[in-house]
Amino acid sequence: MTAAGMLPRRVLILGLGFAGRAVALHLRSLGVAVAGSVRDPAAAPGDGLVRHRLHPDHAPDMALLDAIAQADAVLCSVPPDADGDPALRLLAPALQASPALRWIGYLSSTGVYGDRGSGWVDEHAEADAGDAVALRRLLAEAQWRTLAAERGIASAAFRLPGLYGRGRNALVRLAQGRARHIVRPGLVFNRLHVEDLAEAVAAAMCRPVRDALYLPADDEPAPPQDVLAYAAQLGGFAMPPALAWDDAALEPMLRRFHASNKRIDSRGTRRALQWQPRFRSYREGLRDAWEAGDGRSGPAGEAP
Repeated sequence: MTAAGMLPRRVLILGLGFAGRAVALHLRSLGVAVAGSVRDPAAAPGDGLVRHRLHPDHAPDMALLDAIAQADAVLCSVPPDADGDPALRLLAPALQASPALRWIGYLSSTGVYGDRGSGWVDEHAEADAGDAVALRRLLAEAQWRTLAAERGIASAAFRLPGLYGRGRNALVRLAQGRARHIVRPGLVFNRLHVEDLAEAVAAAMCRPVRDALYLPADDEPAPPQDVLAYAAQLGGFAMPPALAWDDAALEPMLRRFHASNKRIDSRGTRRALQWQPRFRSYREGLRDAWEAGDGRSGPAGEAP
C-alpha cells in the first residue's frame, strides 16, 4: 500500500466477523486504535480487540456510543435486512452527532450486479440485480451514503466478491466434510483474500473522498470446481461428487450464488487506491492457508 495521507487515529468497526476482524487486526498492526461491535462480547476470541455489544433487541451500550463519539472513521460489515442496515438504524443519532467522524465505509457485495454471462463489471457498471438480497445491499449502501452526505464527510462502499482466507477456505471445508462440488458450465467468478481486503480498506482510509465506490478483487476469475480441485490436490482430499448448480436439492442461497456469472475488473480500484492484491489468485491464497495448517489438523478457526 502506498500511503497518500494519514490513517485515522481511532476506528470503529461495526461487525467484527470474518471481514471486520481482519480489517481491525490489520489496522491495529499499523498503530490505529481499533474497537468494534459484536452481538455477544463474551463469545469473542482472545485477540485483544475491544468489543462492544450491539444487539438489535437492546439499546446501544454507553461504551459503544462513547466509541462512536471518538472515532475518526467507522466501517460497517453488518449484513443488511429488509429495511437496510440494522446497525445504522440503532446508531444513526450517535453517528449524526459524532464530533470526530470524518470517514464512513460500508462492506457491500458484487451480488448487486446481475448476470453478465461471464462478461466484465467495473465501478461504472449498473447495479442491476433485482432480487431481494441485492436490493437490501443497495438500500444499505444508500443509507450510509446519505448519512455521509448529510454530514459532509468522505465515504466508501466496497463491493466485494467471495471472501476467503486462513480458517475459511476450501481446505477447511474439505477437511470438515462440508465442501460442495457444484458445477455450472462456463461459470467463473473472482475472489478476494481477506488480508487483501484489509489492505484495500486501509488504503481507502488514507485517501478519503466523497461517495467512493471500490471493487477490490483478485486477478483470476475462475470456475469454483477448479478452486476445489486445487485445494483437494494440495491437501490430499478426495473430490466430493459433482452437483448441478440448478439442482433442486441445493439450498436457495447456493443456487443464487452460482446463478450470476461475471468477472470483476478492479483496475479502477487499484489505480484509485494505489493497491494491488498480494494473493493474486486462489492458488497463492490456498497455499498460504495450507502452510498455516488449514486442512491438516483441523481448521485454524472458522470465523463467525
